[in-house]
Amino acid sequence: MPANPLLFTPPRAERPLPRPPLDGLACFIGLTLLLLAWDFSGMDMALAHTMGGHSGFPWRDHWLLGIVLHQGGRAASWVVLLVLTVAIWRPFGWLAEIPPHRRVQLVLSALVSVTVVSTVKSFSATSCPWDMSDFGGVAQHALHWNGFFRPDGGGGRCFPAGHASAGFAFVAGYFALRPTAPARARLWLAVALAVGLVLGVAQQWRGAHFMSHTLWTAWLCIGTAWTIDRWWPRRTGAPVPGDHH
Repeated sequence: MPANPLLFTPPRAERPLPRPPLDGLACFIGLTLLLLAWDFSGMDMALAHTMGGHSGFPWRDHWLLGIVLHQGGRAASWVVLLVLTVAIWRPFGWLAEIPPHRRVQLVLSALVSVTVVSTVKSFSATSCPWDMSDFGGVAQHALHWNGFFRPDGGGGRCFPAGHASAGFAFVAGYFALRPTAPARARLWLAVALAVGLVLGVAQQWRGAHFMSHTLWTAWLCIGTAWTIDRWWPRRTGAPVPGDHH
């Protein structure tokens, strides 16, 4: 029986790419400065006030935000990660065109990104908007960087936005795909950023996060994926023999 081309497509050879250039670092520094400007602009509270008031956040328990986008989004991201993990050994479709070490990079970078966000969050005493006195809580709003040094009177552990990392963590796919499929890599990047932003904004409407929490989660995930790609082994030449199962 002839092999199914969707299941047995051999991996493409990588183009010889240089290490991430200095202009990539310059862009990352520029992004950092823009996020810091947002932090000190006061727009976090202004934006939150368009979503809630002294009686809280009316959309906090809405089924679309709480069940579909919060619980469902988190579950979907773990399913995608599980599929990508299995595809390291049993690739299918266009995943079979990616060299094995790049499939490993995709999964590992996504896992490390989620871990980094979760770790930073565990050390932060910054509370969620729904805990703030402006929205019916007891915490006093302060710049989230203060949360690493003193509590604000609320529950804390709300910065950065863990839920948004369910989308932003997959930014790692851009770096894994870029050497063999640059067009697909750009599409993957756009989708990962869009999903992360949607999940983050959904939590903002519930009162679970400020916009800065979402933006810094994206920054952490991009930075983590970029750093891993900076040191990830480059392989060029013919595809690895025997990789098409």
